[in-house]
Amino acid sequence: MPRSNRSLPIRSGALLAAAALTASCSMGNTKSQPTAAEAGATLKAHIMRLLDEVSAGRIHITDPGGKDIPCGDGKVKRTFAATAPDNVEQTGPRSLNAMMLGTLSGFTDYYLTGPGDQQFNVVSDETKTSLHLNSSKQGEYSVRGETACLNPS
Repeated sequence: MPRSNRSLPIRSGALLAAAALTASCSMGNTKSQPTAAEAGATLKAHIMRLLDEVSAGRIHITDPGGKDIPCGDGKVKRTFAATAPDNVEQTGPRSLNAMMLGTLSGFTDYYLTGPGDQQFNVVSDETKTSLHLNSSKQGEYSVRGETACLNPS
């Protein structure tokens, strides 16, 4: 008996759907992590924007970063840190850290990694960076950060 052509479009459609699903799954898994240099640049940009948006005064870079710090298995991390005076100058450290935390949530996707009383640690899985909002002096914002251990380039 001759084979029916009526089942061919269904089979072809099913094969196309399966191929499309496989391609989309594998494309979703190929999202590459940033290099340490790329994550370091993002880290610096986030810290500078954060201090700018909290209306801090003149920013003082305390750790310019830009160097690969070995952390095993051929991977490296980068750091960056800065301080800036608060324009009000009388704001306490806890309030300064809380203001930075609130401001940060307005432009990027960091989340708290634990309860913070005076200082806050936040992480971004997407950018592979973490920040420590660590103001400890009245009237002075302070933030430092580092990347995850990543491929250098």
